[in-house]
Amino acid sequence: MTDMKKFLMRIFTWQVKLGIVLVAFSALGYYIHYRIFHDLHHIVLYLVGDIAFVFVEVLMVTLILHELLAYREKQHLLKKLNMVVGAFYSEVGGELLKQLSAFDPGCGDLARKLVVRKDWTTAEFLKLRAEVRRYACSIDAKRSSLEELKCFLLDKRVFLVRLLENPSLLENESFTTLLWAVFHLTEELGHRKQLKQLPEPDYQHLANDIKRAYLQLISDWLGYLSHLQTDYPYLFSLALRTNPFDPAASVEIK
Repeated sequence: MTDMKKFLMRIFTWQVKLGIVLVAFSALGYYIHYRIFHDLHHIVLYLVGDIAFVFVEVLMVTLILHELLAYREKQHLLKKLNMVVGAFYSEVGGELLKQLSAFDPGCGDLARKLVVRKDWTTAEFLKLRAEVRRYACSIDAKRSSLEELKCFLLDKRVFLVRLLENPSLLENESFTTLLWAVFHLTEELGHRKQLKQLPEPDYQHLANDIKRAYLQLISDWLGYLSHLQTDYPYLFSLALRTNPFDPAASVEIK
């Protein structure tokens, strides 16, 4: 008896009960209408018309209104996610761009293109991001200090793990890919007790890991700057004055 009661409780949720009550009130209304006007033809005519319109209403609510609400909610979520992205570049990304670029022998030419101006258009940001994705850099893992990079990333490891634990970041696939690339590089460096006099294939392996994180980091950084320029001009101003690729950048306004 108890199992049957539990089964019935699962079926007759408050939504089902509310639906039964609403249908009962609707039937009562039609009954009152019939008792007053004695016009069954009128009732059936409008009932069939209302039922036929239900399908159009479902189309409007589920396929149009629902999609609009979902789009608005996603845009709201992406704005919140950009706050997380901002925290990443403030805590890790800016310094990491400096350190990774030191392993790129051809960074000079790229750096000149990455001196972002305040009057850039969205099209210019998109064009440069596409160019970065095509950039065939040749990372030299012995060109700068792997030990310094290792210490920096290990010091930020807890912060990176916390970012990866954020389920909302799944909505931003590009930034999630970046985090995994940086986290993988952190793990690769962290598992090596020493980073001097490594075998040449191992240096090449680390160079590939640095390249993956480096290019993804630059591309996402440009996307983040474009977002700041549109929505937060005051933060965009600070980002320009702390641009790691601009040798003339100064946080002080002169």
